[in-house]
Formats: sequence, structure tokens, C-alpha cells
Amino acid sequence: MKIKIILLLIIGIFLTSCAGVSSKGIFGTGVSIAFDPRSLGTQIDDSFMEKSLKAKVLLRDKNHLFKVKIKVLDGRIFLTGTVDDPEEKLQLTKLAWETKGVRSVRNDIKIKEEFNFSQSAKDLFITSQLRTAIILNKEIKATNYQIDTYKKKIFIYGIAQTSDEKDLIIKEAKEILDVEDVIASIMLVEDLRIQKN
Repeated sequence: MKIKIILLLIIGIFLTSCAGVSSKGIFGTGVSIAFDPRSLGTQIDDSFMEKSLKAKVLLRDKNHLFKVKIKVLDGRIFLTGTVDDPEEKLQLTKLAWETKGVRSVRNDIKIKEEFNFSQSAKDLFITSQLRTAIILNKEIKATNYQIDTYKKKIFIYGIAQTSDEKDLIIKEAKEILDVEDVIASIMLVEDLRIQKN
């Protein structure tokens, strides 16, 4: 029964959003197609990505419907809202990076959990070790990666130039002392929807 309700909700959100962009004019709350600088194809792609990610997030936890906001512009995903713990924030970032056609993810979700100085210091130290290692490694383009650590789990998001680079950054992460797990959402540049010519 729960699956049917969730499925109906997802279908309802998807169907109501299809008409929303084109039906709202200059005086509406949305952006009119005529005034949006993105091409119609890009607007449709962004809308599909946004609805797809919202469905994934909703299936993960129905409470995110009102707590997490998602916006997609030209393949760039913006996340805002609040969650109960840092790991949930990182899992939502992972879901966003796994969305087909994504070019970048900005996660501005706030966390409600109480601050633990000792754990935060350890996680920051692990993150800084990996960041330093990839900056010093000439075979990795460090600016293409976002690194977060929570309770000794490293989350890596980004775009690799080659599969060798992807494997190398994961190897670097696993070599750091006290790391319990490495969760990577790394896309290859050849898999991007929009590429530089």
C-alpha cells in the first residue's frame, strides 16, 4: 500500500511539474520560457533531472519532501534544507551526483545533529590528508573533486578525466590511516551530458 501511495505521489509531482514552467507567465511565480536564457531542450533536461532526483530522495525518506529543496540549472544541482545527521546529507549528495546528466552539485543542506568536536576534528584531519595527497599528485586534477568525511567514512564526488584518475583517487583515499570506508560518486568526463568543444 505504501508503495502505491509513493508511486502516485511521484507521478502526481511529475505530471504537475510538466505544465508548470510553460504555463506561468511574466506575472506568475515561475520563470517563463520566453525569459529563461536556457534553451528549451536544456530546460526540459533540467526539469527531468530535478523530478528524477526528487523521486529518488522521496523514496529514500518521505520526510525529505518538506525538508529538502532541489533545484537544477543547466545540469547543476543545488540542494538546500535540513537533515538530522551529516551522513544523510552526504548520502543525498551522493544521490545527486548519480543523477544522469549532472555537471556539478552544491549541497547547502544544514544538519540538526549536536556538534561533536573530537569526531569533527578527526574527520577534518582525514579530509585534509586526502586533499593534500591529491593536490600533490600530478596525475589527479584536484579541483574536480569535493571531499567530505563523516565518522571516518570518506565521500568523494566529482569528475575524473580518465578511469585511471578515478581509480587513483580512490586508492589515495583508502591509504589514509583510520579510514573505515570510501564512498565514491565519480563520473568520467566522457560520460557528461554537455562537454566542452
